[in-house]
Amino acid sequence: MEGSLLILIPISVLLVLLIVGVLWWAARSGQFDDLEGPAHAILMDDDRPKDDAAKAATGPVQPDAESRH
Repeated sequence: MEGSLLILIPISVLLVLLIVGVLWWAARSGQFDDLEGPAHAILMDDDRPKDDAAKAATGPVQPDAESRH
């Protein structure tokens, strides 16, 4: 049992240091800057199609009656 503790304790300390390092890096790189933005963005519903999508949805442009001579 004492032999396994000599292996498990350093492994657990290294794991804790790794987790703290990853959390520190995430905080320093701005991963936690905007926690509410994505949650609000999903609620913003834009019903108007974009220009390219509107052109594709309406189909080809039909010529006017005056230009059909």
